[in-house]
Amino acid sequence: MSTRESFPAELISKYGLAGPRYTSYPTALQFHEGFDAEAYRRHIQRSNDDLIPLPLSLYVHLPFCASLCYYCACNKKVTHNRTLTESYLRSLDREIEMQGELFDRDRQAIQLHFGGGTPTYYEDTQLKHIIEKLSENFFLSRSSTREFSIEVDPRTVSENSIAYLASIGLNRVSMGIQDFDPAVQKAVNRIQDEGETLGLIHAARKAGFNSVSVDLIYGLPLQTAKSFETTIDSVLTARPDRISVYNYAHLPHLFGAQRMINMDDVPSPQVRLELLAATIHKLVGAGYVYIGMDHFALPDDELSVAKKDGTLQRNFQGYSTCRATDLVGLGVSAIGKVGNSFVQNQKDIRDWQALIGDGKLPVWRGIGLSGEDRIRREVISAIMCQGQLKFGDIEQEFGIDFTDHFALELDSLRPLQDDGLVDISEEKLEVSPVGLLLLRAIAMKFDEYLIEDHSEKAYSKVI
Repeated sequence: MSTRESFPAELISKYGLAGPRYTSYPTALQFHEGFDAEAYRRHIQRSNDDLIPLPLSLYVHLPFCASLCYYCACNKKVTHNRTLTESYLRSLDREIEMQGELFDRDRQAIQLHFGGGTPTYYEDTQLKHIIEKLSENFFLSRSSTREFSIEVDPRTVSENSIAYLASIGLNRVSMGIQDFDPAVQKAVNRIQDEGETLGLIHAARKAGFNSVSVDLIYGLPLQTAKSFETTIDSVLTARPDRISVYNYAHLPHLFGAQRMINMDDVPSPQVRLELLAATIHKLVGAGYVYIGMDHFALPDDELSVAKKDGTLQRNFQGYSTCRATDLVGLGVSAIGKVGNSFVQNQKDIRDWQALIGDGKLPVWRGIGLSGEDRIRREVISAIMCQGQLKFGDIEQEFGIDFTDHFALELDSLRPLQDDGLVDISEEKLEVSPVGLLLLRAIAMKFDEYLIEDHSEKAYSKVI
């Protein structure tokens, strides 16, 4: 997809329906409260008992923000009440202790990610305290290959803060930009200085961060293809290692903050396609590799390398290079993945804190994967991460005949093959360059839960 002329607007309109983002399979909609803290403990013990237990990935959710961005769909709490935020840290300390007790201490944490909310809402020393607490209760990797990252709101940090974050062991940073256009920023209540933001990218490199990524959003109110190209051109002057360009999903019935956005200002489907076309044209033309979905990376970036060598994975933070890990979710609403299970913490801060205060794990819901779930998880992961599915790999791992097992699914893919999105042979399914734009639509064909329930109300459009 290197030119505007080859951009398949008609096909994207045809197949760009609502569907899951497949940061997990089964998706979070299938999590249930029958999966409780005891079920979680059992899965951890099984994982500990593996002959070679997997290393760990830690996710810490810090939900607080100083101001409300109208587009945001994250689990966040806008407040200036420091009593509340300090109380949250005390509860987080206790959860870290409880979770740390469950995992064997020789299991190295090779990945750490602070998400939010706005992690940099907290003071530098408070973030250092969290890392020290994690180090006391988990075996944090000291390897140069570790991935310890943090999401940064450029409005909340200085160049000195960026240097401090590097000094306490963080080596990757993701900066939210969304759009530099002043009218768009005003419409979504996120006024952000362009020069200061770009300066922070340079400061992060100077401080020694291994990877600097930025987040943009297309489909925001008042955006045009021309105005968004201007934002992209500005970002490219700093040449971040990775660029994520998310599609704004306007779902005010699910996310109250979005009711502050004037629906008449939200770009039409046609303009959204123009925005997407301009984005791909600009980034691919500037030498970035299209990883899939909404991710782009420089050719020598680890994501690009992982895409090429087949080790790319996808989880609740998007695409990642740490494929074989158990994910420990810490903080309100955080999601973990241990063995063949997913688990999610309580989504309300008060409920989360109450359980921790009673000495209980703050588990809300989860799911233990069935044998069929595991098969389909690997199938969907291969499509989303590698853009191809070798039937023999699935047959060898699970002892099935692929074409028999998925006869209905393969038949349902024929129209997509006729339209040039996939190529299906006797040995494999391969996604075409056009199909890479519609990975979710292709993966949906193998989603057993969608086959049973055709409701699209809880999902965003795939484009």
